[in-house]
Amino acid sequence: MSTLIIMESPTKATTVKGYLGGGYRVLASKGHVRDLPKSTLGVDIEDNFKPKYINIRGKGDLIRDLKREAKNADRVLLATDPDREGEAIAWHLSVALGIPVDGKQRITFNEVTKSAVKEAIKHPRPIDMGLVNAQQARRILDRIVGYKLSPYLWSTVRSGLSAGRVQSVATRIIVERENEIRAFEPQEYWTVDADLITPAGESMTARFWGDSSGKITLTNERDAKRISEESARAGFVVDEVKLTQKQRAPSPPFTTSTLQQEASRKLNFQSGRTMRAAQELYEGVDLGPEYGGVQGLITYMRTDSVRVASEAQTAAAEYIGEKFGQKYLPPTPRVYKAKAGAQDAHEAIRPVNIALEPSKIRRSLSVDQYRLYRLIWNRFIASQMASADISAVTASINSGKYVYRASGSTVRFPGFLAVYEESTDDERESERDGSMLPKIEKGDALKSDGIRPEQHYTEPPARYTEASLIKFLEELGIGRPSTYLMIVPTITQRGYVERQGKSLLPTPLGETTTKLMKESFPDIVDYKFTAQMEDRLDGIEDGRQSMESVLSDFYASFSRELDEANKKAVRTEVPAEETDIICEKCGARMIIKSGRYGKFAACPNYPECKNTKPLKPAPSGDGEKEPQKAQQGDIATDMKCEKCGGDMVLRHGRYGSFYACTNYPTCKFTRPYGQKIDVKCPKCGSDILTRWGRSKSMFYSCMRYPDCDFSSWDRPTAEKCPKCGGMLFRKKGKALLICKTEGCGYKRETEDGE
Repeated sequence: MSTLIIMESPTKATTVKGYLGGGYRVLASKGHVRDLPKSTLGVDIEDNFKPKYINIRGKGDLIRDLKREAKNADRVLLATDPDREGEAIAWHLSVALGIPVDGKQRITFNEVTKSAVKEAIKHPRPIDMGLVNAQQARRILDRIVGYKLSPYLWSTVRSGLSAGRVQSVATRIIVERENEIRAFEPQEYWTVDADLITPAGESMTARFWGDSSGKITLTNERDAKRISEESARAGFVVDEVKLTQKQRAPSPPFTTSTLQQEASRKLNFQSGRTMRAAQELYEGVDLGPEYGGVQGLITYMRTDSVRVASEAQTAAAEYIGEKFGQKYLPPTPRVYKAKAGAQDAHEAIRPVNIALEPSKIRRSLSVDQYRLYRLIWNRFIASQMASADISAVTASINSGKYVYRASGSTVRFPGFLAVYEESTDDERESERDGSMLPKIEKGDALKSDGIRPEQHYTEPPARYTEASLIKFLEELGIGRPSTYLMIVPTITQRGYVERQGKSLLPTPLGETTTKLMKESFPDIVDYKFTAQMEDRLDGIEDGRQSMESVLSDFYASFSRELDEANKKAVRTEVPAEETDIICEKCGARMIIKSGRYGKFAACPNYPECKNTKPLKPAPSGDGEKEPQKAQQGDIATDMKCEKCGGDMVLRHGRYGSFYACTNYPTCKFTRPYGQKIDVKCPKCGSDILTRWGRSKSMFYSCMRYPDCDFSSWDRPTAEKCPKCGGMLFRKKGKALLICKTEGCGYKRETEDGE
């Protein structure tokens, strides 16, 4: 019997093909094969919101090939991803290939391993239309919102704008946080710290707390200095010492949301980078013959479940007992409770094989794969370990009528902390006092070694990062694991939000659009309404609600709001972003405009004054990136021409970006564009730049190119080869240092970041 298995990903198809014998043919659909048309709404609202799907342009040959293979096979199994999107792709494949939809041809597996794949093949099932309809309903909702709202935004704000359901809520969240920051008024407060010496001569610090009546907040310098002076005269005596023992439990294994948050905090990965690496780890990596060739390393990475299979718990317990000892195991296996509203369709994200320690397979992984796999592996192992025992000491110290307090803690037994500790978004919150107070007892007199009153101000709430935004959306019940990935990239691409380092800031366009949406379409940007819609989509999945009723209820209120908004539509001007650039033609302060190739400075008196200027590129918070092209062609820099002393600009040509003298064509001096690294060229001693080739691939070259022809795809380092003295290079995508000196051949593994 011949079996055709169709998957989404060519990489995963290659992995699965290696697990099966000659009677199987494994092909990939490369994602969706059918979708709503781009040129029209594609939804018949009058006919129960019936979607009108068409074959995706460019997939015709692929569909024909899959049809031919399906016709020649004895049976067809659809093994797309185990979620709503994967179920919908399987359904579309059934329709496109003429396979009975109600037949048992759907298989799923949560991990890409030989045993999981073979077990899935034994238990095919019909396509789950609950999952399919939930995905269809989301797609139709988003299509209606996008196609019906966009023309309204074109007429009232700016042509070319588009609206999204979840994205509009995310933009509102960022806008409202910015308004909180603007409205914030810092409040002055003071602290008084006493540096003290114990009878045994050890140092410690205590902070003013209050008096016998309770806690006192100091709001001015006068009170802080008065208390400092009175304390200096009164001295310090220990009144009470409390020793408490507490246990700290580990965090559960990763969900999609928590993985993206922790990868942002610990690895500085944006969600797209995290999910790309996770997809690669899930689909399979070639570990070489020593570890069985191509292996899927983690379970499915789109999940909101913290559930763990009993087999995985048993394997983790055996590993922990052998590696750390039985005392590092909890009394009973840990069971984590899923958050309210979680679909719990899959396990948590965990390593497939505990024995494949990150350090053992490091040479087979790219740097991103290794760092993310290590994070997932450590988190899972820690989640199955014993709690940490913490000793905490709190001392109450009297100084006349005032009370000071000091505290400290030490780890008596590390438990899971031997492997992993979760990060937080708030650096202040993440600071942990790892020091114990010196030994003191009630009645001890402490000598003062200085009393320090210090002024402070309350701080505004922090701007959202991509990680903290996803966390907040999850807390609100908005979005699902498969949707988090595209939220921030979508709203930044549409110009509603911009990045400043890790922080997300609303643009004037984002603020204007959000204000308009709140006034005209309150439901679309309402947190509760959007969360309830997610619940209703879940209801379609489990059969509690029908797709038609959910869409009908939504459209009834949405169409009324749209009709009212169109009747009252008034053109809204987006506030201009001012610059410090003064127009030399009319003296006005120039503003920032956005064009086809990015932002540029323009005179606000257009069309009377049509003066424009290039803007200097803003620093990026996401590593090395090629700058946006400016509409006016050139971007000003602080560089001077080495030949004539003229100004240098960043110019964009057919083969990429470069620096050029403004005195061209009189002076034709140029230099390549790139980010400097802390290594000098081995040929001429000039700076080495990170550059981008025609295919946007990154490489390194001397800044004096073409005068100096040094270049490399691998990153040069300052380290010298111990064998020949030549420059060592970090192999691209690998944790490996190599020497490129002809005839040397030296290489060695290296740590991340070297």
